[in-house]
Amino acid sequence: MATKHEQILQYIDELPIGEKISVRQIAKAMSVSEGTAYRAIKDAEVKGYVSTIERVGTIRIERKKKENIEKLTYAEVVNIVDGQVLGGRAGLHKTLNKFVIGAMKLEAMMRYTGAGNLLIVGNRDRAHEQALKAGAAVLVTGGFDAEDHVKKLADELQLPVISSSYDSFTVATMINRAIYDQLIKKEIILVEDILTPVEDTVYLKTDDTVGDWFRYKEETFHSRFPVVDKNMKVQGMVTSKDIMGDDPETPIEKIMTKGPMTVGGKTSVASSAHMMVWEGIEVLPVVDDSNRLQGMISRQDVLKALQMIQRQPQVGETIDDTVTSQMTLSKGKTKEEDIFRCAVTPQMTNHLGTISYGVFTTIVAESANRVLRGYKKGDLVVENITIYFIKPVQIDSTLDIYPKILEVGRKFGKVDVEVYNDGTLVGKAMMMCQLIDRH
Repeated sequence: MATKHEQILQYIDELPIGEKISVRQIAKAMSVSEGTAYRAIKDAEVKGYVSTIERVGTIRIERKKKENIEKLTYAEVVNIVDGQVLGGRAGLHKTLNKFVIGAMKLEAMMRYTGAGNLLIVGNRDRAHEQALKAGAAVLVTGGFDAEDHVKKLADELQLPVISSSYDSFTVATMINRAIYDQLIKKEIILVEDILTPVEDTVYLKTDDTVGDWFRYKEETFHSRFPVVDKNMKVQGMVTSKDIMGDDPETPIEKIMTKGPMTVGGKTSVASSAHMMVWEGIEVLPVVDDSNRLQGMISRQDVLKALQMIQRQPQVGETIDDTVTSQMTLSKGKTKEEDIFRCAVTPQMTNHLGTISYGVFTTIVAESANRVLRGYKKGDLVVENITIYFIKPVQIDSTLDIYPKILEVGRKFGKVDVEVYNDGTLVGKAMMMCQLIDRH
């Protein structure tokens, strides 16, 4: 049976988009204390289907889906551009599909402006009015105000009119940067995106027996199950190794492995892969902050997700992408020797103008990754890395990277990397990697 907290969350989730809610209203509707209602509303805000907007209140908003994460709400735009809301506060929870810079004649401007857009424009009252009528919100640049009739129209249509002291180019750059950052996040797949939910997960209870394990094994053809108590909190894991030779009447609680490794929904898939490879685990229970079971992920789920990441177009560029895109391959003296060349750009340096430790680590890890791929298809997880900085590397230098495979097996690889600048050794690294097969 769902807890009171879960019932309140479900009630909020079923409210229509745009409806205002309050602690008092929820407490009355669900017959709970205001403290309980407050905690549920805050949890709904964390889960992304409620938003508290200054001087408007708490609003039921559309839950952001993973594929639409690049859309910003108008309330987020206000924060990004240090803006002031002139009118249409009730529409701050709405999302914009695209923004349009109004640096053209009114007729041409309106051809590009439609519902769900944000028109970025200066002190042009006619443009403000026409954009609102077309279903678009307005961002007035240069710190200008809007006419009273425009504010009134914004309130009626529930479309925000925002004022910012920045110029049009600056606010467009700021919004674009925020969308760009969201796109980078979009590429990071989390455990919650791939888990098998709890309603589809087979689990045992602490008062179940070894006989129950055998029954579940026959039904599912699986042999690893999480064990939960009456509150659905994970207490252990049980596998075929644990039950070997035990009587069918033996309680699971007596033979399970207590305190198993778990992950949260917000853990990245890459981090989970590292845990599974490092610990030799086939499945991981996914839990919430109270250690209640939310679902399961398997090694197969993780591998599929990692393969999917490889196939996704890289929309947002991280610092790792910037670094690795600079690396080019050139063959060495022998057929087996690979040499990588990398130019040190301004983004790759620290405040002293020399290559940063993090960038140097990325360069040696990427060179090891590329050379190991020549031996095995798949991904690698760095188990151990030892780095020696011998000499500082200046901005605009060109590095020659020599990765040398010392040992490679079915599931591991050991690589020695030497880095030169103009023929002088500037750094060394020794790496031990676990290899993840792609089936």
